[in-house]
Amino acid sequence: MKINNTLLLVFFFLIQIIFGQNSNEKEILGKITADSVAVEGINILNSTNQRGTVSDRDGFFSLLAKEGDILVFSAVNLTTLYRRINKQDLVFDKIKIQMTPKSIMLEEVIINENSKITAENLGIIPYGQKKYTAAERRLETAGDFKPIMLLSLLGGSMPFDPLINKINGRTKRLKKLVVLEKKEECVKLISELYNQEYLTGKLGIPADYVNGFKYFAVENEKFTIILKSNNKTMTSFLIGELAAKYNEIIASENK
Repeated sequence: MKINNTLLLVFFFLIQIIFGQNSNEKEILGKITADSVAVEGINILNSTNQRGTVSDRDGFFSLLAKEGDILVFSAVNLTTLYRRINKQDLVFDKIKIQMTPKSIMLEEVIINENSKITAENLGIIPYGQKKYTAAERRLETAGDFKPIMLLSLLGGSMPFDPLINKINGRTKRLKKLVVLEKKEECVKLISELYNQEYLTGKLGIPADYVNGFKYFAVENEKFTIILKSNNKTMTSFLIGELAAKYNEIIASENK
């Protein structure tokens, strides 16, 4: 009975810590424009709390943030913008974000004539092997909280991510995404269309980041639609823009 009471107190203490960290956050409303025109589909990420959203057809978005948070605005055809939230942003009814269009000239487009060659056909992996989607990988990373995990607190080895994700509902959302998302096929298709030399040489992706770039690319809905349409020219153009954006992110992280 004493152990149960102790676990209960620790549990509520953790909840207070988790929600206390977000007590200063406020929902910020903003509008994004490019060349004085509202833009839809801009990805907005709060790099501090890792929450994100997308601008609507009128360029509006709303996102929880607090003073000092860094918001990242990105799109395949616009220059990535970083905005630090200040006190005035929290007071204003709406913040205005002005983004700049960009263009990338491709020196060469390589079309892989052997796109039907797969890892299964080559005998690298067995036929019928289970393919995990991006949602399944995120669910595995998030962890599925079980009440028995609280016993690990006694030994100081309890993983906190499953508990946090259970409280904020993330695990439940990820389980739904497992059924809906099948992005592994898009990653496989990228590997078939573009070899390692093209990704590192033509697109300038560092060799250690190639696999990460593939998963980064398939998170872009517009790109996956073009990728599945078999329009190789447009696919090559878009993957070039995504590569430029990805390299910018790598450069900013290495500063």
